[in-house]
Amino acid sequence: KGNLYNAAGIICNGKLKGVYRKIELPNYGIFDEKRYFQPGNEASVFELGKILFGVNICEDIWKAKGVAKIQANKGAQLIINISASPYHMGKVKLRENMLIERAKETKTYICYNNLVGGQDELVFDGGSMMLGPKAEEIALGAQFEEDLVIADLPIKVSKRKIRYQNCVRLSAQDVFEKPRLPKKKYKKLDRIGEIYNALVLGTRDYIKKNGFEKVVVGLSGGIDSSLTAVIACDAIGRENVVSISMPSRYSSSQTQADAKVLASNLGVKFIVIPIDSIFDVYLRTLDKEFVGLERDVAEENLQARIRGNILMAFSNKFDWLVLTTGNKSETSVGYCTLYGDMAGGFAVIKDVPKTLVYKLAHLRNKTKYLLPESIFKRAPSAELKANQKDEDSLPAYSVLDPILKAYVEEDKSFEQIIAKRFSSEIVKSVIQMVDRNEYKRRQAPPGVKITPKAFGRDRRFPITNRYKEY
Repeated sequence: KGNLYNAAGIICNGKLKGVYRKIELPNYGIFDEKRYFQPGNEASVFELGKILFGVNICEDIWKAKGVAKIQANKGAQLIINISASPYHMGKVKLRENMLIERAKETKTYICYNNLVGGQDELVFDGGSMMLGPKAEEIALGAQFEEDLVIADLPIKVSKRKIRYQNCVRLSAQDVFEKPRLPKKKYKKLDRIGEIYNALVLGTRDYIKKNGFEKVVVGLSGGIDSSLTAVIACDAIGRENVVSISMPSRYSSSQTQADAKVLASNLGVKFIVIPIDSIFDVYLRTLDKEFVGLERDVAEENLQARIRGNILMAFSNKFDWLVLTTGNKSETSVGYCTLYGDMAGGFAVIKDVPKTLVYKLAHLRNKTKYLLPESIFKRAPSAELKANQKDEDSLPAYSVLDPILKAYVEEDKSFEQIIAKRFSSEIVKSVIQMVDRNEYKRRQAPPGVKITPKAFGRDRRFPITNRYKEY
């Protein structure tokens, strides 16, 4: 009747027996369901033989005293929830705690089925589970991969007569044959392991689902490009990853050597294209207009843009997807170059803070030694001028990342952040950098979301904004 719903069909013996329409429509962060859907108004219960069950969708099960409780009050002994619950760090434990609460509240069996796969920025992490009425764990599905889990549930046959008009009866024919499959046991991933698997899955699905076979990475010898290359290899195989080193007069011999060693360890194709001759042409071309002016960020960014152009040329010529290598700390404060290191099709670690980049790289090196130790020990540098270090322009990442987490992900105010004993001048400077660089982030490629609040749909901030709270 002109309304659109987020709905589940209940099908038995090849026939549609009923439809459940989602009641709780999330409208926060990445969710816009109230923009598109009408809410349902019936917490339906279905009867299969003498077993009563309820079906609901994603957000419906998150609310206490909500849809699941209503279905339990109507006699449901089993509640099936179908979900597309996107991953972010900490989400698995949050979800598990919620399901434990709901099982205890409803005193029913809970069968929670979550989507698996990448969709643009989002990663759906699977991790489906079954819980009993006392919140006991009955079965677990795999994380970050498709899985099929079958479990026998000792549900007592209901002796109640169902008087609810919305109780739909299904045929029990051939349904209750009990499969006897070996039980699967999964070791739950730790926090860093979850994040790494999310990055691999999100990268793989973006590449494959958008019709690409190979990717190209600008390999500088730094920690960010190194981790990006390793994730790419884990996602689609080393034979489908090409690395390009583009050294300039400011590139140290150590970073160039590290890039070569990493490419060899990974077994990926390694192309070297020095950019000094191209850079000189740019400088000579602009010399007349720039005469008398000191060299500054303009000349630094020229190098990044030359590299971006080279990567995009390979992309155009061979239909390779360019993976950008910037992390969340850099993109937060604008320590990145439009049409330079931001040029590409997918930003693998755009939501990964710099301090977390190191942890992920250490984790991967434990499995197999890939990244040379010097990459971890060397001070981060863009190498766009002599003796350049990131900390010449930014606070130490151990200081910067907690401030960014408070401001960007937790929506803390200036006063709340300095109350955590951060320098007011540093906090003010960081907030200013974050705010004024929104225009850059709007032009960045999509990338995997792994924090509770990523830039983009999670954090809709105006570019033209004159408000200041300090």
